Amino acid sequence: MVDEIHIHASTFFSSVLPVYSSHVSHLKLFSFPVIIIFSVKNIQYQQYIYTTYLHFTFELLKMWTLCIGALVIISITHWIYRWRNPRCNGKLPPGSMGLPLLGESIQFFTPNTSSEIPPFVKKRMERYGPIFRTNLVGRPVVISTDSDLNYYIFQQEGRLFKSWYPDTFTEIFGQQNVGSLHGFIYKYLKNMVLNLFGPESLKKMLPEVEQVACRKLQGWSSQSTIELKDASASVISFSSQWMIQQHFLCSASNNTILSLQMVFDLTAKKLISYDQENSSENLRESFSAFIQGLISFPLNLPGTAYHKCLQGRKKAMKMLKSMLQERRANPRKNQSDFFDYVLEELQREGTILTEAIALDLMFVLLFASYETTSLALTFAIKILSDNPQVLKQLTEEHQTILKNRENNGSGLTWKEYKSMAYTFQFINETVRLANIVPGIFRKALKDIRYQGYTIPAGWAIMICPPAVHLNPAKYEDPLAFSPSRWKVGQSLSLA
Repeated sequence: MVDEIHIHASTFFSSVLPVYSSHVSHLKLFSFPVIIIFSVKNIQYQQYIYTTYLHFTFELLKMWTLCIGALVIISITHWIYRWRNPRCNGKLPPGSMGLPLLGESIQFFTPNTSSEIPPFVKKRMERYGPIFRTNLVGRPVVISTDSDLNYYIFQQEGRLFKSWYPDTFTEIFGQQNVGSLHGFIYKYLKNMVLNLFGPESLKKMLPEVEQVACRKLQGWSSQSTIELKDASASVISFSSQWMIQQHFLCSASNNTILSLQMVFDLTAKKLISYDQENSSENLRESFSAFIQGLISFPLNLPGTAYHKCLQGRKKAMKMLKSMLQERRANPRKNQSDFFDYVLEELQREGTILTEAIALDLMFVLLFASYETTSLALTFAIKILSDNPQVLKQLTEEHQTILKNRENNGSGLTWKEYKSMAYTFQFINETVRLANIVPGIFRKALKDIRYQGYTIPAGWAIMICPPAVHLNPAKYEDPLAFSPSRWKVGQSLSLA
């Protein structure tokens, strides 16, 4: 290109300056500045094109960024709107869906030490009424504190509703736990449990239960301080010394932490022939760690309560599996516990029972005995310490039974047990106020219409027993402990 410019420059000067044509051969000396001028112009043009291209590209990117940003904002806004206003073929119950993804989980899992209706539920009852919607751990939930709706849900079990629990509960209790199963397998497991803990089995267990209770209570009576509930449960402070002949025999002092082992040991022995004193592993300790994080925010990070809960379950399940494998390697001749029954079922041809289902079932049964019953008994003893008149009436009823016995050394009979009218009233009132179960979950199989509201199919429903048990419209002076409200003829229930 430089040579071409050089030739053109020579021709130009030879035509313009004929006078100096004789010196054309020397024009090469003057063509070099012209080459520089042409080259600079070309570079400047290229720079202009490049700058224009960059500016255009930048503007294009800016336009696309604005468009994408606008689309993202519109999408998020629409998502938040849909989150707060879920689709429904009717009118949803009032309420708030909380923050996206989290919902109102943080408020729901906030610890509560009150014996009244949980603050989360109570505040929303006052604002929205007995039926309201919320969102827990990303799941839309309708919470019912209406006794009529609760009754309807239980009546339509299997048709309009089915048992359901959040994914975190499934992770805690196992994929094959009895609460997550439905249909034939659920009925099958239910019959298995009833065979072990049904009315006829309980009659046979009564002497054993009495022996264990008397032995434990006798040991407690010689101690100045007893633990009636694991440290995971609430601290109960009271001062009194009291006694119920044969059945309530122990003493307690001020500011005492109570821990109950009796019920767990009894159930563990019946289920798996587990004896804490003769075992190298502490199964109860694993359950204690599990329970401490049971009702906690589901954040599985080291140090969190939920993580400790999962680790407690993992350890307990490992122990149960080891026990089952040991029993399988060394079977017993006669059935004596639930393990034997499970092994027989596993070996049966065509059985639907699996080892995973059996282990999850045993875990749930041990949990139920460890936590729910022990909480109720702990609360019962506190009630007795706070209500000496109730203690007196219980004592009189039990002493009457003892006086009417032909043989003073005989144990408690089923007939005597069924004759304890005031004791049953006391138990019902204890269960009502203790509120062992904070919530019962179900899932709507179809759109449910109730009192002008629609519960969409697929939504979860949480029945809140404390709100029913402490409802002043149903129970007069609901926070007062009054066993007499359960006398025959009173139309009350714990539904």
